Amino acid sequence: MSTHTAATADTAEVELAIGGMTCASCAARIEKKLNRMDGVTATVNYATEKARVSYDDGAGVSVQDLIATVERTGYTAREPAPPARTPEETAAPPVRETDSLRQRLITAVLLAVPVILMSMIPALQFDNWQWLALTLTAPVVTYAAWPFHRAAWTNARHGAATMDTLISVGTSAAFLWSVWALFFGTAGMTGMTHPFELTIGRSDGAGNIYLEAASGVTAFILAGRYFEARSKRKAGAALRALLELGAKEVTVLRDGREVTVDTAELRAGDRFLVRPGEKIATDGVVVEGSSAVDASMLTGESVPVEVSTGDPVTGATLNAGGRLVVEATRVGADTQLSRMAKLVEDAQNGKAAAQRLADRISAVFVPVVIALALGTLAFWLIDGAGLTAAFTAAVAVLIIACPCALGLATPTALMVGTGRGAQLGILIKGPEVLESTRRADTILLDKTGTVTTGRMTLRAVHTAAGTTESDALRLAGALEHASEHPIAQAVATAAADRTGPLPTPEDFTNVPGLGVQGVVDGHAVLVGREQLLAEWEIRLPAGLAGRKAEAEAAGRTAVAVAWDGEARAVLEVADAVKDTSAEAITRLRRLGLTPILLTGDNRAVAESVAAEVGIDEVYAEVLPQDKVDVVKRLQAEGRSVAMVGDGVNDAAALAQADLGLAMGTGTDAAIEAGDLTLVRGDLRAAPDAIRLARRTLGTIRTNLFWAFAYNVAAIPLAAAGLLSPMIAGAAMAFSSVFVVGNSLRLRGFRGEA
Repeated sequence: MSTHTAATADTAEVELAIGGMTCASCAARIEKKLNRMDGVTATVNYATEKARVSYDDGAGVSVQDLIATVERTGYTAREPAPPARTPEETAAPPVRETDSLRQRLITAVLLAVPVILMSMIPALQFDNWQWLALTLTAPVVTYAAWPFHRAAWTNARHGAATMDTLISVGTSAAFLWSVWALFFGTAGMTGMTHPFELTIGRSDGAGNIYLEAASGVTAFILAGRYFEARSKRKAGAALRALLELGAKEVTVLRDGREVTVDTAELRAGDRFLVRPGEKIATDGVVVEGSSAVDASMLTGESVPVEVSTGDPVTGATLNAGGRLVVEATRVGADTQLSRMAKLVEDAQNGKAAAQRLADRISAVFVPVVIALALGTLAFWLIDGAGLTAAFTAAVAVLIIACPCALGLATPTALMVGTGRGAQLGILIKGPEVLESTRRADTILLDKTGTVTTGRMTLRAVHTAAGTTESDALRLAGALEHASEHPIAQAVATAAADRTGPLPTPEDFTNVPGLGVQGVVDGHAVLVGREQLLAEWEIRLPAGLAGRKAEAEAAGRTAVAVAWDGEARAVLEVADAVKDTSAEAITRLRRLGLTPILLTGDNRAVAESVAAEVGIDEVYAEVLPQDKVDVVKRLQAEGRSVAMVGDGVNDAAALAQADLGLAMGTGTDAAIEAGDLTLVRGDLRAAPDAIRLARRTLGTIRTNLFWAFAYNVAAIPLAAAGLLSPMIAGAAMAFSSVFVVGNSLRLRGFRGEA
């Protein structure tokens, strides 16, 4: 990957790796600071932790200036490492930030659970239990909660406040007040208990401890951050999956010998050997041999392409037929596969980071709560209530505002929703996906492997007078069974299914690019293109010629069958439409989505499939770059675009789309680039996935509303000095129970029958 690319004569572009971001508002802050610089236009993506910056060379702005600006904002920035030289380097996973989060989460959960139980259940409050609770809570609010404190300090230095600020201030206030009450108040006395009382009244703050709030909030919110980090870690997996599709080794012809080398060692001009069933190592031109090449993973074209001397071939496509010798024309970053990987990366970086709802609200909520706490402190001091009572009320405001239920709102709904999705064959990658499902109004559908099966199938048999369908299939199938061509295999499979065991042909010959010929049960049989029959002076009768023309007009492949000097049948072979595709299209329309077919296949095939499943709009014969352009064009029209695909050729478009749905039966590259994965390979899972994601988002919104509602309703009581520890604990517990219970309702989600 080239770090710098000239956009215009005076404009350069750089991609920076950003470190230290903890939420979407961090990305927004960096973006705002960079865009304030003269001649700079920047977009920062929280999910991929990258900033794409265009800057004016003529204005005296350098990359180091950009990095310095990011660092002054409180974060780190560096130019990305150079591209990997080998597939092994490319495939190496990044250092996992989740390891540290997981350790902190385990620590928090193991220590917080007994603290919460002791604080909430009077029967467990033995003599001096409060000192054990303090001992257990200390590592939670220091070691486990350290990421929140660090982020809060960074935000404070730059005059900002996020959810991290509220978590840090709330947990610190609860813990420090509890320490003061235990050492200098009456809370440390032997026999101290939290009585199970739900009365509202003034209490002596010196006897109150809030350790369960400090430890519980830390554990809950760490759980949310951990699951978020796990989904973020997959941001670069699409690129690794794409680059791993290529051949790892290649047989190069040097000085008349065959030498096996790593693909990375190939140079333009090298000649290499591709045997049947092997992947073509890099882009090149065939210099010897002929074969059928399956390029559907890259182009979406369902019918294998016949290639011979002089024809171009693409790296990572599959040689389905004969032996080829190819001369490499493009290697490394110049190949079509590498360019597609760059397309995916560009699309991922260009996608606006979905800001978490809690972060958006916290931008207003946090400063207001801190102001209320300071106002409460000042009011009670002026009122003459005394320092202890004033601090008790102020700290109570901070504690009741500390978002225990808020920390649960997103992760619990997401965990239940994703768990239910997994049971239904739907995998949701992360919370940022859900917003996209709500907005989507247009859905682009790849054809091969998505609407269709992706496998060649015998669709119809047309016979001449006096010839039975069984005879035509039996003789044609016997010959085709000896061929490796995907169309031949489709005929052979159908023949074996319909007529039973097939006879063994004699004198079998594969005629490159035309078909096969041989002797079956004493009959001289020809199966293939019409040109093959013409070489034997055989013409199709009018009836079969008409059937052939109709099949080709519908985008199907017509295979002619002749024996004993006479044309006897025409077989129609095509990529079969899935039985469930038409029903899936109907369901997508009911969800308010406009379906569009998008395929690299030829127009006749595309329009035939679209008519069969009920799609009105078709984009055909589009290359991977064209698919991305189609998505961008629709987005420029103001549409929110969902995309369903399964091939490498779909990966960049899946990443560019507002919502990418990858068929689980497809390639790893497509699955990694998508936001939702449909494990079943059944297109009906797409409307189910969108319904589930929208339901999950609705649940998160409800959770967030009630989590804030409980806090906001209780803040006046805290400010009035009327909130006892038991009521504070009960209010927090009840809001958390409500959030969890509301999330569990998602377990009852059902796909449409």
